[in-house]
Amino acid sequence: MSTTTRRLTTAQALVRFLAAQFSERDGVRRRLITGTWGIFGHGNVAGIGQALLEAGEDVMPFHQGRNEQAMVHAAVGHARHLNRLSAQAVTTSIGPGATNLVTGAALATINRLPVLLLPGDYFATRPADPLLQQLEHPVEADLSVNDTLRPVSRYFDRVTRPETLIPSALHAMRVLADPAETGAVTLALPQDVQAQAHDWPEEFFAERVWRVRRPGPDPVELAAAVGAIRTARRPLIVAGGGVHHSEAEAALEALVDATGIPVASTQAGKGSLRYDHPADLGGIGHTGTAVSDDIARTADLVIGVGTRYSDFTTASGTLFQHPDVRFVNLNITAFDAHKLAGRPLVADARTGLTALAQALSGHRVDASYEAEYRAGRARWDSVVNAAYAAEDSAVPTQTQVLGALDAVVGDDDVVINAAGSLPGDLHKLWRTRSPRQYHLEYGYSCMGYEIPAAMGVQLAAPDTPVWSLVGDGTYLMMPTEIVTAVQEGLPVNLVLVQNHGYASIGGLSEETGGERFGTAYRYRAADGTFTGDPLPVDLAANAASLGMDVIRAKTVGELREALAAARASDRPTCVHVETDPAPTAPPAAAWWDVPVAEVASREAASAARERYDRQVTARRHHL
Repeated sequence: MSTTTRRLTTAQALVRFLAAQFSERDGVRRRLITGTWGIFGHGNVAGIGQALLEAGEDVMPFHQGRNEQAMVHAAVGHARHLNRLSAQAVTTSIGPGATNLVTGAALATINRLPVLLLPGDYFATRPADPLLQQLEHPVEADLSVNDTLRPVSRYFDRVTRPETLIPSALHAMRVLADPAETGAVTLALPQDVQAQAHDWPEEFFAERVWRVRRPGPDPVELAAAVGAIRTARRPLIVAGGGVHHSEAEAALEALVDATGIPVASTQAGKGSLRYDHPADLGGIGHTGTAVSDDIARTADLVIGVGTRYSDFTTASGTLFQHPDVRFVNLNITAFDAHKLAGRPLVADARTGLTALAQALSGHRVDASYEAEYRAGRARWDSVVNAAYAAEDSAVPTQTQVLGALDAVVGDDDVVINAAGSLPGDLHKLWRTRSPRQYHLEYGYSCMGYEIPAAMGVQLAAPDTPVWSLVGDGTYLMMPTEIVTAVQEGLPVNLVLVQNHGYASIGGLSEETGGERFGTAYRYRAADGTFTGDPLPVDLAANAASLGMDVIRAKTVGELREALAAARASDRPTCVHVETDPAPTAPPAAAWWDVPVAEVASREAASAARERYDRQVTARRHHL
């Protein structure tokens, strides 16, 4: 072992270490940390900031952010588009810069997506106490605001001495590259330790490859899964995000082509099959298609692949109603594979699907079952056509906006969304042409994700048209990274749908007896409620003021022209459209549990409770 050392600060050593880390899967090697996002303050400017400057862009590319939460979203969007094989780091100062990371960290960990967080921290040597932005605790002197990141991180450490960085950094890379463990990883960096020098062993900076494994299924578990599938009369595959993360789309298609088993997809799994594949039933659950939910209700075997079975997928436990329904769960994590009392098949999705296809050779579902779900697909296709249809002179509805976009995008365009009423419309209606076209963050459904995530995707796929779809409520949450897109020259396309409020929550409020309280962007009326005229907010002008090219569209015809122009542009472009508020999306084909007031004096809430009590009786515990 060499005893050669290099004298660097802790921050300089960390940047050099990160630049030498690689992931490898299927023989393909990539940089594990492709760049660092940052906003500088007194907690990191002279540490990580100086180290990034000294290293240079060739060693560690740097991206200047405007909001710490948004920087995490950009890094997460980047990692997701690259199938979790690369990640990015985010550096912040101490105090509010650090706590602004919490929402993004939660999003990353819930969605099983890697991001490295490097918040500044208090002085480890404590020369002054308290210092600026320090949280004081009367009985825990080592507590800082960064401890808020512990429950939303898959790995957390506070580097209180330079030499402790070595094991901590190695653990951090292990978690980031582990397909079963990945999520947000936090290394809290006291600002004095960042600047302290240390003699680092050269081995610490040697190139290191983290192999992303593809574990195969246990033979006993595989045999049990195959036996369950062979005896099922109405099996259904539920494709989750794990299909994409594993790049298992071709393996899924091969299994489906051989067996005839239909596929319904979660928000994260949509696009696992191309929309026009004869076995693709579209989205499942509360925001799913009618054909998908009808088949799910009568399925006697549900084969979950890379899904964590959120309440939207299971319709809050009311969807899978066959009296003898059972579950087989193919997942790389045992935690998810055991859900719904399923038969676990713990394996990489692609490896597991390939093994299933081989073991099921010669098996196929009954022809009448195939005919049934294919007829349902045809009926749903007519529903989509009707929702998309529009005259050029009409003021577009939200679903007609999607129809206009559907006619413009190419097979490899990426459509990004996270919150509001758009996720439901997209899950039901969007015709996904390629595995990475449909990019919905619906594990955390975080307003403000869409614009920074579009930048992260654009960095991952520079020559791909990227579309960020937002309503006015989401736009107002976090438009700041438009400035970054302009600065970086990232030609992201923003489709800004103006509907004067929180449309999704307004509809939910009405359904649950809330009477759309507090969901409209309007002046106060004489009675004190927000029911006056719409606010004179010009979001298109705001986007233009931040540096975007803006095209305003008032009709369907103008919208089609605007979308085509945006796609052809090499600059960040916003297409602003004010929509007809009339609901044109197909209604939900499955329930979602949002508790309603058990007692109320208002008639709307009492009526909503009666509906709730009827729905909740359908819930099942799958044991």
